[in-house]
Amino acid sequence: MTDSQPAPVPHMDPESFRRHGHEVVDWVADYLATVESRPVTSTVAPGDVAGLVPPCAPEKGESFDTIMADVDRVVLPGITHWQSPNWFAYFPSNASGPSILADLVSSGLGVQGMLWATSPACTELETRMLDWMAHLLGIGDRFLSTGAGGGVIQDTASSSAICTMLAARDRAAPGTQAGLQGVEGILTAYTSSQAHSSIEKGAGILGIGRDNLRIIDVDEHFAMCPRALRSAIESDLAAGRKPFYVSATVGTTASGAMDPLEDLLAICREFDLWLHVDGAMFGTAACCEEFRWIQRGCEQADSYTVNPHKWMLVNFDCNCLWVADRQALISSLSILPEYLRNQATATGDVIDYRDWQIPLGRRFRALKLWFVLRHYGAEGIRQMVREHVAMTQELVEWINAHEAFEVVAPSPLTLVCFSHVDGDDRTQAILEQANATGTVALSHARLNDRYVIRLNVGQWRTRPDHVRAAWDLLTSLSS
Repeated sequence: MTDSQPAPVPHMDPESFRRHGHEVVDWVADYLATVESRPVTSTVAPGDVAGLVPPCAPEKGESFDTIMADVDRVVLPGITHWQSPNWFAYFPSNASGPSILADLVSSGLGVQGMLWATSPACTELETRMLDWMAHLLGIGDRFLSTGAGGGVIQDTASSSAICTMLAARDRAAPGTQAGLQGVEGILTAYTSSQAHSSIEKGAGILGIGRDNLRIIDVDEHFAMCPRALRSAIESDLAAGRKPFYVSATVGTTASGAMDPLEDLLAICREFDLWLHVDGAMFGTAACCEEFRWIQRGCEQADSYTVNPHKWMLVNFDCNCLWVADRQALISSLSILPEYLRNQATATGDVIDYRDWQIPLGRRFRALKLWFVLRHYGAEGIRQMVREHVAMTQELVEWINAHEAFEVVAPSPLTLVCFSHVDGDDRTQAILEQANATGTVALSHARLNDRYVIRLNVGQWRTRPDHVRAAWDLLTSLSS
């Protein structure tokens, strides 16, 4: 090589990849084996991690050993350990071994599954996995790919909300793809005061306007009140507005409330509104027959979504969305430029999932579901759900028996919201002191303007002794 010839690009050859791949798998396995011993939340200050990273990329490539050393030095101190068995905050973000390995296979294949033609296995496995999930959760035949409906994997429930709200908008007001200025009457959507913030965000993104999302009152159990929904719809109709979409929830984020789906469905059918149901974390519980009451009525909804990346052992991101009428979704999201035209699409015999989502590109996420469902089987997932519910119900008994704490919302599954009897300041202080120990991670919410501690059991490594230790910590801080 002469001085005028550039150095070869430092690609990683197969043997180096094999060697370093073993090192990375060993690193991940060691991390997961020790995650319980780590402080659950990071203690770095804003800017600490960025201060360890140079402002510009290196001019010359660095060794893989150097890079991995910096994972320990730079990254790990700034990690909140969602995989810790002492993670009780928000909802879980489980990453099981089979799912991690499936993600590795997906990354290795490097599939861009926008069309059936760009990798038939990516599309057809996804279609079959959504049918598997529909059977597992018992959500009925209307959402199966063998009929007019079907399922798709989105990144998050937020994207599912936007896609279904768009389809509902176009169904209620044909021609809105050309612009909302031609719509007769202002479109209005409805959700409860406990619903996820993505519904409000979606209304803003789609041009409905956040001011045209009606926030419906909830009952004493924090579930959407059907009477209040009916009143809001009738008021909007009387004012010349055009109601079109209702988003209900099976297990709200703040309190775990279950909206009365059957009553809401009757109202939506009466006024011809799209009913979207967000199963979020708790939809997973429906894999157990005894918990299917939580979703009763969802099988007649227009769309339903559940996050396997929360409680079903599938690592982020993996959201399942089903629609009863896939053509409504496709007609709103399909654009076919010349460079995507191909013989398979032209036949109409294949699914092109680019028409079911916001972005064009998509990863091979179905592998994660496939690996997890085959490794654990339905029986294994049901067992985990039942164990987590049992741990939580024992915690509820401890809280009810304690003179300093009280449960503030119904806790039928794995989320408990409770407060100290001395009020908000005392409750908040206990939460902050508990989190400051680094031994647990808890979160909070406000219910009826009351500050509550949220303790959610859902990390697959969590055992009864972890829940007991968390409770002992809280009670030690309560006196």
